[in-house]
Parts: sequence; C-alpha cells; structure tokens
Amino acid sequence: MRIITKTTIKDYIVRNPQARTALLDWVRKTENAEWQNFADMKKTFNSVDFVGNQHYVFNIKGNDFRLVVVVQFTPQHVYIRFIGTHAEYDNIKDIKNL
Repeated sequence: MRIITKTTIKDYIVRNPQARTALLDWVRKTENAEWQNFADMKKTFNSVDFVGNQHYVFNIKGNDFRLVVVVQFTPQHVYIRFIGTHAEYDNIKDIKNL
C-alpha cells in the first residue's frame, strides 16, 4: 500500500513522541501490505474498524491514539485524514466525511 500524506504522521510524531514507535510500526506494516479488502486489513490490524465511505479507524498504541484513513484498494492508496488522541477523536462530528 502507498501511504499518501505521510508527512502528517511525521509531523504528529514530532509533536507527540510517545506515539512514535506505534505509528512507525503502523507505517511499516501498511507499506508492506497488499490489501484487497477489509478482511485483509483485519489480518494485519485486528483492531481496525470500517466507519463508512472508505474511512477506516485504527487504534494506535493500545487505543491511546486514533488514526483515520481513507483506503482505496484498487490503486493501493491510503490517505491520512486524522491522527489524534482518543478524546480528540471522540469530538469528530462526521467521521465518514473527514
């Protein structure tokens, strides 16, 4: 999979170094994946949830952080839409259109 806007992750790590190891692990696993569907994603990340409109939510670092991405399986692209704490995630009004 190709991660689009990986700079977003790098910037978040600078501001939140405690998320570094978990986010870099997510990047490594995602870049090495060739997901064709949601079931493939679940094999890599058991805690991923589909929230609609091609949006998926990952629990990062034992659910301390949330990562929201848009996944397009055919071109093998992952677009970063949100990285934040669980509390920040809870404040999102419309996750499917983020």
